[in-house]
Amino acid sequence: MPDRGGGPTGPRIRVGRPSRRARTLLMTLGVLAVLAMAFVMFAGFWTDWLWYRSVAYSSVFTTTLWTKIGLFLVFGLLMAIAIGVNVWLAHRLRPPLSAMSLEQQSLDRYRMSIAPYKKWVLLAVTALVGLIAGASASGQWRTWLMYVNGTSFGQKDPQFQLDVSFYAFDLPWYRFMLGFGFAATVLSLIAAALTHYLYGGLRITSPGARATGAATGHLSVLLGIFVSLKAVAYWLDRYGLAVKSSDFKATDNWTGLRYVDANAYLPAKTILFCIAAICAVLFFATLWRRTWQLPVIGFGLMVLSAILIGGLYPAIVQKFQVQPNEQAKEAPFIQKNIDATRDAYGIDDAKVDDYEGQAATEDDGKLRAAANTAASYRIMDPNVVSPAFQQLQQRRNYYQFPKTLDVDRYKDEEGKEQDTIIGLRELNIQGLPKRNWINDHFTYTHGYGAIAASGTTTGTNPTGSPDFTESGLPSTGEFGKYEQRIYYGEKTEQYSIVGGPQKELDYEEDGEKTTSYKGDSGVSLSNSFNRAAYAVAFSEPQIMYSGAIGDGSRILYNRTPKERVEAVAPWLTIDGDAYPAVVDGRIKWIVDAYTTTNGYPYASRTTLGDTTADSLTTNQRAVVAQQNQVNYIRNSVKATVDAYDGKVKLYEWDTEDPVLKTWRKAFPGTVEPRGDIPQELMDHLRYPQDLFKVQRELLTRYHVEDPAQFYSGSDAWQVPDDPTNKEPGSVPPYYLSMKMPGQDAQQFSLTTTFTPRGRPNLGAFMAVNADAASKDYGTMRLLRVTSTVKGPGQVQSELNGNDDVAEFVRNLKGTDSDIEYGNLLTVPLEGGFLYIEPVYTRGGNQNYPLLRKVAASYGSKIVFENNLKDALNAVFGVEDDGSTPPPDSEDPPPGETDEPPATGSAALKKAIGDAQKAYSDGEKALQEQDWPAYGKAQEALQDALERAAAAQPKAGSEGDKADGAEKPEGDAKPEGDAKPEGDAKPDSSAEQASDQGS
Repeated sequence: MPDRGGGPTGPRIRVGRPSRRARTLLMTLGVLAVLAMAFVMFAGFWTDWLWYRSVAYSSVFTTTLWTKIGLFLVFGLLMAIAIGVNVWLAHRLRPPLSAMSLEQQSLDRYRMSIAPYKKWVLLAVTALVGLIAGASASGQWRTWLMYVNGTSFGQKDPQFQLDVSFYAFDLPWYRFMLGFGFAATVLSLIAAALTHYLYGGLRITSPGARATGAATGHLSVLLGIFVSLKAVAYWLDRYGLAVKSSDFKATDNWTGLRYVDANAYLPAKTILFCIAAICAVLFFATLWRRTWQLPVIGFGLMVLSAILIGGLYPAIVQKFQVQPNEQAKEAPFIQKNIDATRDAYGIDDAKVDDYEGQAATEDDGKLRAAANTAASYRIMDPNVVSPAFQQLQQRRNYYQFPKTLDVDRYKDEEGKEQDTIIGLRELNIQGLPKRNWINDHFTYTHGYGAIAASGTTTGTNPTGSPDFTESGLPSTGEFGKYEQRIYYGEKTEQYSIVGGPQKELDYEEDGEKTTSYKGDSGVSLSNSFNRAAYAVAFSEPQIMYSGAIGDGSRILYNRTPKERVEAVAPWLTIDGDAYPAVVDGRIKWIVDAYTTTNGYPYASRTTLGDTTADSLTTNQRAVVAQQNQVNYIRNSVKATVDAYDGKVKLYEWDTEDPVLKTWRKAFPGTVEPRGDIPQELMDHLRYPQDLFKVQRELLTRYHVEDPAQFYSGSDAWQVPDDPTNKEPGSVPPYYLSMKMPGQDAQQFSLTTTFTPRGRPNLGAFMAVNADAASKDYGTMRLLRVTSTVKGPGQVQSELNGNDDVAEFVRNLKGTDSDIEYGNLLTVPLEGGFLYIEPVYTRGGNQNYPLLRKVAASYGSKIVFENNLKDALNAVFGVEDDGSTPPPDSEDPPPGETDEPPATGSAALKKAIGDAQKAYSDGEKALQEQDWPAYGKAQEALQDALERAAAAQPKAGSEGDKADGAEKPEGDAKPEGDAKPEGDAKPDSSAEQASDQGS
C-alpha cells in the first residue's frame, strides 16, 4: 500500500476520523434531536389529555384513545401476520435450484443481494403494511363502538324482517371486516406470487411447468379465500339493497329496494353467492388435484354469471316488466320508502290540513280584532338589526356582535313572555387599539354583557331603533344581576392566558376596570412541563419564558361553543347556530346536537350541508356538517356551555332514540338524564333550526302519503327563495309567537312557507311548536292551500311596485339612504294569510338600519304605513277600534301630551333651526363616540322635526296627505349636504315619534 503519511521523515496524519470529543458531541446532539422530535409528537397528545381533563370529560379521551390503539394493534398485527406468513411460506416452499435457465440467472443476483437481509426485509415489509392497515383500522373507531354497543330500534325492515339496528350498527362493521379481508388476501396473494417467482416457484419464460405443485397449492388457497370473501360479499349485498341509494323518477336520493331489486337483483345475488361458494371449493380442491383447470372454469363461470345474472337480467326486467307499467309495479316499494322516510326524519306525525287561504269577507272590525291576537308580530328582524346593536351598544371597537342575532323568550316587567332579540357583546381581537402578544392573549381576554331588545316594539332614541330591554356597559335591564364576563363565545377563537400576574382589562366605562380570572376553566401553566408542551403545540416559544405567566396562570382555548361540544361528544352532529340565554345568574350557550346514521332501510338520504343552507348561510351563520349524508336524524341532546367558565353539560333530550342509547353505552356518564334539566333552562330551549330545515325539505315531497300521487309529483312543493334578500338561497325559517287555526293561545313557533314546484303562489304553510316547556313541543302542522293565494315572492313584487313604496324610495335617494326589507312574516288569519314585513332604512348620517315603515298584505290589498298599528288598520280598512292594541303598542313616551302643537311660519322657522343645531351636535358626538350626547342630540332632533311637521299648513291641496305635507324635506333639511337623522320627511318623522313606538 502507498504511504499515506507525510513522507519518510514526516509524521503520519490520520484523516476522516473525528476525535472522541467530536464523536461525543455528535452523539449528544443526535440524542437531543431525537428527544426533541419525540417531545414535539408527544406535546399534542399531552395537551389534548390536559384539555379533556380540564373539562371533566377525560373518559371520552381515554375511551377514544384505547379504542383506536386496540384497532390499530389488532388489525395492524393481523395484516402483518397475513403478509409475513404467506411470504415465509412461499420461501419455505421454494424449489431446489438445479439447472439455471436464463430467467433464473437474471433473478439470481436479486436473490443473492437480499440473502443476508432476508429477515430484515421481511420484518420491514410486514411492519410497513401493518402500520398502514392499523392506521386505517383505527379510523373505524365509531363503527366498532356502534357495533359492540348497538341498541335495538324495536322496528324491522319490511323486506328481510331484520331490526333496523342490523343496518345501522352491524352491517357497516361487517362491510369493514370484509374490506379488510379483501385487502389482506390481495396483498398476501401479491407478496406470495412475487416470492414464488423470485425463488423459482413460478416461471414465466422458462421451459417446462409454469408453477411448482407447492406454488400452485399455495396460490390456489389464497384465490379460494378471495372467492369465499366474494361469496360473503354477494350475501351481504342482499341486505345492502335495503340501504342502497339510486336514481329514481319519484324522488332524488331514493334509498331501498325497488321492483327490479326485489325481483331481479335479490335472486341474482343469491345465485351468485352459491356459484362463488362452489368456485371457492374448486380452488381449495387444487391442494389435492394440483391442476388449475376446474378452478379456472369455475371462476370464468362466476364472472359470466355476474354479467348475465347480475347485470343483463335486471336490465331486461326493468325494460320489459317495469317500464310499461312503472307506477303500479313500484307502488308497494314507494309506500315502504314513504313510511320509512317519514319515520326516520321524525315527520310521521306531521298533521296536514286543507286550508282555503282566501281572505275572509266578514266584518273588518272582527278581522282587525282577530289580527291583534293572531301573533306577536316580530318587527325587529334578528338578521337585519345587528348593525344597530353594534352602533348603539358596541361601546368599544374591541367588542362585536354576531351578524345574525338570536330570538328567545323573556318575561317583561309584568311577567308576560315576549319574543326577544338577544346578542352577546363578544371580544373582537381585530379591534384592539394596539396589537401585540400581551394585548392579544393576556389583557383583552373576554367580552362583556348580553344585550337584548323587544322583538315586537321599537325604540324612540332614535325612532325606529331597537327597543332595548337590556343595555349598557355593564348591561342593566330585565335580566337582573348575572355574571357578564364572556370568556367563551362564537367569536372567541384565539387562546387567552388568564389568572396569573398579568391583569386583564375588564371593561372601560368611566375609567378602566381590571380583573383577574377566578374560574376553574382552562389548563394550569404553573409547571414548566405544561408550558413547554403548549409552547410547542401553539408554536409560541414565549409561553415558555414569558414573565406574564406565573402562579395561577391558566390557558383557555377551544373557546367556541361548537368546538367544545364537538370535542367532548365527537359522535354528535352539531347545529350551526348556538344561541345564548341568561339562566340562573349565568350566560349559557345552548347548543342543539343530533344523532344521525345513513343506515336506516328504505329512508331516502339527504346531505345536511345542502339541506340546511339558506339565504343567511352565505356569510352570516354556519352550516351543519357540510358533506354529511344521512337518512336518520334526531335532536337527541341539548348541550350548554357556560360563557364564563366554559363548563359543558350534555342533557338527554330524545329518550327513545336508539342511536343515543348506543353512544351512552359507549361513553357512560357523559350525558345527563333529561330530568336533570333545570326549569329555568327548559324555558329557553327551543326547536332547532337545522333540524327544521331538514324536515321541511323532506316534506316538500313526503307530505304526500299516497304512492300514485307521490310518483306523479303532482303535489310536490319547494321552499321558495328569500324575496327580501339579495343573496340567493331559500327563505330561512322564522321564530314567531303565533296561533294556528283552531288554537286558543299563541305558541312560540318555528314557521316556513312552501310554494308548488315551479310556481310562485303559496302552496302550504308549516309551523312547529318550538317551546320546549310546552306539552305540545315538536307538534308539526301543515296547512295545504287549496286555492290560488299569493306566495312570498309575489307579495314582495307587489310591494316593490306599490306607489307609496316607490315614492318612499325616491325620497330616500335624496337623503343618500338605502331601503332594507326585514323578515316577511306569514300568519294564518281567519281563513286567509296575513303578511307583515318591516322595512328599514340605512345610510345618510346613520349607517345602521332603523325601522321606518311596516308593510302588510291581506287578500288582494297591500299597504305601506309608518308603523304596525297603522298598517293593520289600513289593510283591514278600519281606524283603531279600541280593541286590544297590537303587541308593539306602548304608552306615549313620558312628557308627551295631547296639547296642540304650535303652528305658523315662525314656529316652523324655529323648528328648522333647532333641527339643524341638533343634527350638528349629533354629528359631533358621533365622531367623538360620545353616546350619551349623541342620544340627547337625536332626541332634540326628533322633537324639532315633530314641531316642524306640526307647523306645516294643512291646506287641502290635492297633493297633500292627510298626515302632513307631501314633501317638507326641502325645509326641514339642514343647510348644505347635511341630512337629519333617518328620513327627514316631517310627516314620516312626526308620526314615527308618536306611533312607531306604539
